[in-house]
Amino acid sequence: MTISEALGRIRATIQGAEEEAGRSAGSVTLIAVSKTFPEADVRAAIAAGQLIFGENRVQEAAAKFSSVKADFPSLELHLIGPLQSNKAHEAVALFDVIHSVDRDKIAAALAKEMQVQGRFPKLFVQVNTGEEPQKAGIAPRETVDFVKRCREVHGLTIDGLMCIPPAGDPPAPHFALLDELARRAGVVHRSMGMSSDYETAIGQGATYVRVGSAIFGHRDYGAA
Repeated sequence: MTISEALGRIRATIQGAEEEAGRSAGSVTLIAVSKTFPEADVRAAIAAGQLIFGENRVQEAAAKFSSVKADFPSLELHLIGPLQSNKAHEAVALFDVIHSVDRDKIAAALAKEMQVQGRFPKLFVQVNTGEEPQKAGIAPRETVDFVKRCREVHGLTIDGLMCIPPAGDPPAPHFALLDELARRAGVVHRSMGMSSDYETAIGQGATYVRVGSAIFGHRDYGAA
């Protein structure tokens, strides 16, 4: 299956899941996760009408998208991987949306860089819904207070929450938890759902789904 064909199939599936959930058409935005895939694959997806992409690493994204963003100014680039405070300058300069705000040090670094650069990407708080010690993200019980601190202490606008359920867990309870936390925190967007479970996420209120392998094929981490 070509990238264009895969995108067509996924868009149709998203539309069907929206209808099944009683949601309006277009309420879910597809992020094509291009991490580890080459620039040629990104350009093939753009040729098929996809202009929203997700990357995990600042350096990889900068190398891959510098010329692509120049050629396609309307392209929207999302950082969906963990962010270190020493990469805040590059992240603010490159990304249009950052999904991985999860501690005060990152919030402060982003707030500073956004003021210095005069560039204000949308921000999502990453929630570790499974409370996995090896995974980035703030604990669910701390999420609402952290969003409040981001607003009141750091002067940030938080647009949504993001989660990655633990591998092997049924994803629906994690998506339902993120949806409830988003309501309590007063944010609009829920970034949740990947290639294997994005239909479930849509049923639980996702507004962004992050799909990679179902578009681009098998991911070779050894080549990253």
